[in-house]
Formats: sequence, structure tokens, C-alpha cells
Amino acid sequence: MTYTVRDATFEVLRELEIKKIFGNPGSTEETFLENFPDDFSYIETLHEASAVGAADGYSQGTRQVSMVNVHTSAGLSNAMSNIMTASMNKTPIIITAGTQTREMLLHEPWLTNIDAETVPKPFVKWSYEPKRAEDVPGAFMRAYAMAVQEPAGPVFLSIPLDDWDKPIENLPQIRNIEPRVAPNPYKLNAFAEKLNNAKNPILIYGSDIARSGGWEKGVQLSEKTNIPVWAAPSSERAPFPENHELYIGGLPFAIKPLAEKLEGHDVALVIGAPVFRYYPYVPGDYLPENLELLHITDDAHEAAKAPVGDTLVSNAALAIEALLPLVTHHEKNKEIIKLEHRMAPHETSKPDKEADNNLLHAYELFKQLHDSMPENTILVEETPSNLGDLHKAWPINQPDTFYTFASGSLGWNLPASLGLAFAEKEKGTNRPIVAIIGDGSIQYSIQALWTAAQHDLPILFVVPKNNEYGILKSFAVAQDTPNVPGLNIPGIDHVSLAKSYNCIGKKADTHEEVAEVIDQFLKDQKPTVMEAAINPSVPPLF
Repeated sequence: MTYTVRDATFEVLRELEIKKIFGNPGSTEETFLENFPDDFSYIETLHEASAVGAADGYSQGTRQVSMVNVHTSAGLSNAMSNIMTASMNKTPIIITAGTQTREMLLHEPWLTNIDAETVPKPFVKWSYEPKRAEDVPGAFMRAYAMAVQEPAGPVFLSIPLDDWDKPIENLPQIRNIEPRVAPNPYKLNAFAEKLNNAKNPILIYGSDIARSGGWEKGVQLSEKTNIPVWAAPSSERAPFPENHELYIGGLPFAIKPLAEKLEGHDVALVIGAPVFRYYPYVPGDYLPENLELLHITDDAHEAAKAPVGDTLVSNAALAIEALLPLVTHHEKNKEIIKLEHRMAPHETSKPDKEADNNLLHAYELFKQLHDSMPENTILVEETPSNLGDLHKAWPINQPDTFYTFASGSLGWNLPASLGLAFAEKEKGTNRPIVAIIGDGSIQYSIQALWTAAQHDLPILFVVPKNNEYGILKSFAVAQDTPNVPGLNIPGIDHVSLAKSYNCIGKKADTHEEVAEVIDQFLKDQKPTVMEAAINPSVPPLF
């Protein structure tokens, strides 16, 4: 049977159950999108980074591969910040971009994606421009196989715009790919023996536990051994219930403060996280004296770059499941000091004494939101100035109810909340979504509100407005760099911005006004932006 390359590609996508395409169309993509099949849906965004962010959220929400179609060179460049985030999030996404007609590529005409395979590196697992039009459908099969295998991540295909109508005789074989890597049983036995013989062990859990569906198994491991759990630094997914009696808190993301938190332990087992995610440089020893670190990760690159520790490469959930019959109970160590139930390592902020003290404090706003929303609400977070307040007010106690970015690249969380909302609709779970995004952060992807309005997505976007880049002021204090310009951002009206994209926009500066907005959102289930002025503060980093 003879197909066009386009028809063959859509058939491959059907077989792989990829039928939702996120994108922002361009001229070199129109030949792919023409006569778009009725059984596929195209989710349009107004910026390519938003398309990738939405696909990332959708993929995480469904645990399936998603697809993004962006414009040639300029569009791919626009998408790069969230391609980086998808890479660090370990999210399987097939990203495609058109390029110019094959007959003109030698001369690099306008809109050519020059050296296309290089542009998205190093943030894609595989990057390819098919050498023949006939290879395009098979390239999608290979892209899928690369994206899902652990560590999962984005892949990229560059496709000349004249390939789609070329004839092809046969479809590529659709192959079943097992993405997970099982642990080496000998190495795992050695880890279990060290854990069992330890006098004061500690568990450190990371986001891979949540990604791999290992939340409940992780709880079982902690409870069976009676070993307390830290969340790894800056975890983008909550790996353990924060109201659990064995949960301690989140480790700080600097060398010396992290090592100090681990003092007194003789064995630390890290599962599903890098060793470790650091940001500000606070020099010191990586580990306290006499601590042996054991590391389980699904990423050989993470294993290689870790400065300390003995590493086993494995899927987090499979490793925990295999560990459970091998480990034994420990008596509770009375020296363990329990911290507040929050995933972030930051302390809570103190209100600015010179500011208007009639304004809500960040903690008050977040506590009211938490107490007013249903228990199964999904929280999406991009408010770096107020992490301590947020995680103190809103402990994460259920799996798959907290999402943020692993990269720190602003502009991911707003479109990601859209993808999560699409996933909730598709699964029929329809959990409400609250996206808390700072007044600085939201400017990086504000146009994603248009897509939320076009699809009537039930998301409450909360903008805690402090008129500043508070987290940068925190770094300025920590690094002793006074008088840095550009850290204040007054004069932004998020209510008007929301309405301009056809979302509901509300200003809420008191407890009563916040309650009114929440009540109306829960009743209407419409995309709503709530701007809430908060008392500005400069939280400590550690």
C-alpha cells in the first residue's frame, strides 16, 4: 500500500497513542498540518516555550509521551528555555520543527534551520533531520523509543517542509519499548546490608520516586525500616507525604548547609535524585565525617557527575520494590529533630517593617488557599520568593498533587498547569488546579492565559504581588552584593492582563476578597487570575 509521508506519520502517531499536538504554527509547518486529521487535536499556544511547557505538564499528568510542533529556527530558539526544563524534568516529549525545502537547503535560504540537529543540544536525548523523506515515519518511531527510555526526556526532529507529500510504500514497525531499568540484584543486596547494619541511617527521596509511581512503595520502605526521610534539594515533585511522622523536611541546596543537616548519620540512601542539586556556592565538605552515601538513580549521567557516593542505576520504584524484602526495622533515633512539614528548604519570610502592614502576608494568603480548596487539589508553583511560606502553609500529602520546574527557568509553570488540566480532563479525574506564580515569574509566559481561556480550563492562577524580584534580593543579601538595579517591578495590572486574554481577572487584597474569588472559582470552574497584594519581604536562602 502506498501512503504519503504525512499519512504514514499520523498512522505511526495513532499506534503510539499520541493524538494531541501542542504548537504554535509557522510557514514551514503548514505542510504537516494541512488537512489536519479529525481524530487528532491541536492545542495552539501563542509562544513556542508555552507549547513545550504545556506538553510537559500534559505528559507528566498522563505519564505518556507528548508531541510539540514548533516553527523552524526562530520558533525552536523560542522554545529552548522549556526544552531545558523538560530535560531536567525527565519528561518524554517529541519536539518537531519544519525547515526549508530540501532543494534549497544547500544555499541556506531564509527560515532554514541551519545545523538543525545541533540547535537544541544538549537538552535533547536525540536530535535528527531525516536524510530522506521516506525516513520520516521511522524517525518518529525511533524518537518515541529514545524519549521513553530512562532517563526519559525530550527528543527533536527537523523535517523539511516538502517531505510530507512524498510517497512511501510501507509503515515502520511499531515496537514495544520497556522504559524502566531494573536494579542489579547483587549491588542492591549490598545496599540493603549497609542500610540494615547502620546505627543511624537516613533516607533522601527525590522526584524520580513520584515520576515512577513509587510514592506508596517509598512510604512502605520508610515505615518498614523506621528511617526518617528528607526531600532532596529543590525537588520538582513531592516524593513523600509531608504530614508523615517520618518526614523531616527539605535539604538545602548548598554544599556546607546540606552536609551540616546530615551530621550524626552513618549511612544515607538517596533514591531518585541527583547528588546533589546545588545552587549558591557555600564551600565545605560534601558530606559530614563518617557518613557513607548510597545513591540510586535512573540516570547514568547523574551517577557519573555525583561528587560522592556509591551509585546503582535503576528505576526508583523498581529499586524500592526490590529493597522492601531485604531491609529490616531500626529503632527510632531520639536525636532526629523534626522540622516543619515543607518541601522547600527556605525559612519563612518576615514582613517588611517599612511596608504596608495591612497587606496580607504570603503565608496568610497560601494558608487560606490551602484551607479553602479541596484536598485533592493540584498545586503548581513558581513563586521563588515565598517557597518557605508556601510549603509551610500547603503541605503535600498526596501523590501527583505538586509540580514545579527542575531547571529554575521561569515561564514553565503557567503553561504546564494547562497541560495538567488537559490531562485531568482526559483521565476524567478533573481535580482542581491552583497555579501560584509570582508577579515577576508570570511575565515570562503570560500569553499562555489565552490558551487557558480558549479551552475553558478550570485553573485558578494566583499572583502574589510584591512588586519585586524578591528571590534576587535574597541572593543579593546572601552574596553581599548591595545596590543591584532592576529588582523592583511596580506598575503591572494582572487583572487587566487576564481580561485581555479573556480570562476572569480579580483583585483580592483582603481575606474576605480572597474567599470570594475562591468561592466563585469553585462554583464556575473558569480560568481565573487572582492578583493578591502581599507584604514584600526578603526571605533568607537557608
